[in-house]
Amino acid sequence: MSQVVSGTRSPRVAEAVNEVRAAVWTARQSERKIGFVPTMGALHVGHVSLIEKARAECGFVVVSIFVNPTQFGPNEDFNRYPRPRETDLQICGDAGADLVFYPTVETMYPTGHRTFVEVAGLSDILEGAIRPGHFRGVATVVTKLFNIVQADRAYFGQKDYQQQTLIRVMTRELDLPTEIMTCETIRDPDGLALSSRNAYLSPAERQSGLSLSRALRQAQHSVAQGERDLERIQSAMRREIEQTPGIKLDYAVVVHHESLTPLSVAEPVMVALVAARVGTTRLIDNMILRLPNTNS
Repeated sequence: MSQVVSGTRSPRVAEAVNEVRAAVWTARQSERKIGFVPTMGALHVGHVSLIEKARAECGFVVVSIFVNPTQFGPNEDFNRYPRPRETDLQICGDAGADLVFYPTVETMYPTGHRTFVEVAGLSDILEGAIRPGHFRGVATVVTKLFNIVQADRAYFGQKDYQQQTLIRVMTRELDLPTEIMTCETIRDPDGLALSSRNAYLSPAERQSGLSLSRALRQAQHSVAQGERDLERIQSAMRREIEQTPGIKLDYAVVVHHESLTPLSVAEPVMVALVAARVGTTRLIDNMILRLPNTNS
């Protein structure tokens, strides 16, 4: 059953697939472009920037809020992941969403559900190697959401770089009619990339977490100054993070910006990716690296 949330700008809230499709069909009758922002809720300024971007470019904006169980592994934070429903709905309305799709697990995965989507290769490296099955869950739920919403454009943050890369490949190879829009990472003034999981961090853990963005900025500066030795760059990144108290490094690498495969020599455009555990919280971050005099 759909409902309306009070606030500065009230979005319609739909819990059923047919409600979403009906609302999108109606919007299309007036030739409005459909923008879509898939989220797991616990919305922050980074999510707001995605919704506002969709609002600026599209005539009808859909936001989904669904904590997807299939992308969480055993002993991960599915049960404690924050779910501030009313706050999230208010944020969606104020940012310009027209419709919020807020399905239940039963809606997305009815009893007997057995179909999954997996992007071979990209699903198994970096985050995929540390969180087996994670990207199968991501690819499956995003495919289902794309099929439900049928958006012209979908908006993702660069912070989840491997995820948006995988979704871009999946969308192209499955001929899905949705254009993937990647928006820049939003950071707090101290440099920490915004994430819903930042709420788990104590003040001391937050200070330790800043080592990720410091390592990335150092790599970016080194490349801008002409450094080409990728092993030196990666060693410096690892050293910056590993010398920080209370942090356990998972990886700090420079890889191809599309395939995410290791590089033997520097290329005009690369991406530095880092991941670490701070206390019980995993943080990820990235930055694009460009060789000087490169316009790619």
